[in-house]
Amino acid sequence: MAKLKITQVRSKIGGKQKQHDSLRSLGLGRIGKAVIREDRPEVRGQINVVAHLISVEEVSE
Repeated sequence: MAKLKITQVRSKIGGKQKQHDSLRSLGLGRIGKAVIREDRPEVRGQINVVAHLISVEEVSE
């Protein structure tokens, strides 16, 4: 299964609670922090909520 590298590039300040929760569940909380997650429908849904705050790239193993 493919993996996604998710990096937070903008602040969550001023965002809605759902956006704060999505960032936290992805494992993000600071600008510049990056995590690698499986490409799953649940993760894609969280990415869609905060797409304007993060950058996503596909990585190979």
